[in-house]
Amino acid sequence: MKPLKILTFSTLFPSSVRPSHGIFVETRLRELLKSGQVESRVIAPVPWFPSTNPRWGDYAKFAATPAREQRNGIDVLHPRYLLLPKVGMTSAPLTLALGARAAVQKLLDEGFDFDVIDAHYYYPDGVAAALLAKWFNKPLTITARGTDLNLIPQYPLPKRMIEWAANRAAGSIGVCAALMDVLRGWGHDPARLHVLRNGVDLERFRPLPQANMRAELGVQGEPLLLSVGHLIERKGHHVAIEALAELARNRPGARLVVIGEGEERAALTALAQRLGVADKVRLTGSLPNTDLLKWYSAADVLLLCSSREGWANVLLESMACGTPVVATDIWGTPEVVAAAEAGQLVAQRTGAAFAAAIEALQAGGIDRAATRRYAEGFSWQATTTGQLDLFHAIKEAAHHA
Repeated sequence: MKPLKILTFSTLFPSSVRPSHGIFVETRLRELLKSGQVESRVIAPVPWFPSTNPRWGDYAKFAATPAREQRNGIDVLHPRYLLLPKVGMTSAPLTLALGARAAVQKLLDEGFDFDVIDAHYYYPDGVAAALLAKWFNKPLTITARGTDLNLIPQYPLPKRMIEWAANRAAGSIGVCAALMDVLRGWGHDPARLHVLRNGVDLERFRPLPQANMRAELGVQGEPLLLSVGHLIERKGHHVAIEALAELARNRPGARLVVIGEGEERAALTALAQRLGVADKVRLTGSLPNTDLLKWYSAADVLLLCSSREGWANVLLESMACGTPVVATDIWGTPEVVAAAEAGQLVAQRTGAAFAAAIEALQAGGIDRAATRRYAEGFSWQATTTGQLDLFHAIKEAAHHA
């Protein structure tokens, strides 16, 4: 059987300049390629910016991104698109598609006549991919990952564009059932809605000796809590700090490490000082994926105090290292935390509720080996098989159309 030719399309894909950006999209593709049944090229557009001067921060990284590169044996093109200030949200699908059009044609001219466009993140990426699919007369799948369906549809015009793209797609994929329930609720054909959860790399994320990791990282705490993600309100690091303050009243040895960077950093630091736990909170900034393994292994509990999540990879990564989780009971999270050895779900997004759940988890006894065994049920194999079945079916249908 000839290999399937897949064009992966997303602004969420790592580059040599931003190696951790969208790593979950690359991971799913790499796992798919291991099947030996697929050839892939990636188009990962980046916003156009004129200067590589570091003082421009992330914008400079856009400018420094190479036009084309090889990553882990995958050919990745990074065409530029115009992201306009203020009106960017509604214009992005069109500017994204226009910016990528020449790159798609280039791949076709080079002989990569792909069978399907596999787009990730419904808006703007999925809508742009739907335009490209229409222009090049190719079938399309779009994967929903979280805020693209649980937040963005609050805006009427983006919602209409998402609806159009979903109608254009031969298949929609959700990383959790809750996301496909959104499209089902809008009246989309259930036969074209598929749940293919993210897996976890069980070789990369594995238990390391907890005491050794604490010594190496220079951390201590009883319990040692971890909160990982961008420093934005939605991720709830402020709730984690409030939970620490609650715990510390009776357990002065409690400590919290927050891994991530973002706009809330100053506010989080101020909150820790106001609650009297500044000496118990450590903000590490952003860390590479490879370093997270050590932090997960060092911690007693991972906290995920989010208000919205599709399928949070950090939960499985932590569990694969033997560390249970306490997480808000929202969206796809109950599909990840579905057994006692995985951790606890919290109905109320408050420091007091999280502190109580941490206490309950520890009182019940933490079996790190059992947590790891639970995570081993989330390998990538089922997702890879599901993708192959879907792509083959789409190719076959297009052939007979």
